[in-house]
Amino acid sequence: MSQMLSGQAMNAENRPDKPEAILGHAVAKSSLTKLPGWINGRNIPFLITSIGMIVMLLWAGSYKMTAPGAEGIIPLVSNSPLVSWHFKLFGPYIGSDLIGVTEIMAALLMIAGYLRPRAGIIGGLIATGMFSVTSTMVITTPGATVSVHGLRYMSFIGLFLFKDVIAVGASFTW
Repeated sequence: MSQMLSGQAMNAENRPDKPEAILGHAVAKSSLTKLPGWINGRNIPFLITSIGMIVMLLWAGSYKMTAPGAEGIIPLVSNSPLVSWHFKLFGPYIGSDLIGVTEIMAALLMIAGYLRPRAGIIGGLIATGMFSVTSTMVITTPGATVSVHGLRYMSFIGLFLFKDVIAVGASFTW
């Protein structure tokens, strides 16, 4: 696909009289495709996703530094084979503080990434690692799924954890 895009870019560069050569992409031919082209051309999906990710990380990170926040993640962390050692080593309150600091650091690096892209990449890598680990908690946390009339569904805690699967993908955008 990158070869096709490169070929399109080369064709556009060779024809400066065409609007797509100036814009760097094909011109929308109908009103149905103009809006998505306008949105994509201004990188709006990335901006919405990144701002949402930053707000979520700042908010969740600061909440983990409170007693209710620390107590709320005890069942999640304690049942995870990947990070249960964390609370055994530091205890739930300091352990939760460290998780919160990591989330806030990732968010601040993402903010810095608007001006210094390498900082944003580092923040994205931190978030990707963090959300990759917490995504596994959907499987390891008791009560993440419930049985209703013989069918398995995600419980509230399961849905809460599943957002981290989506956040892994969003973290890759950095």
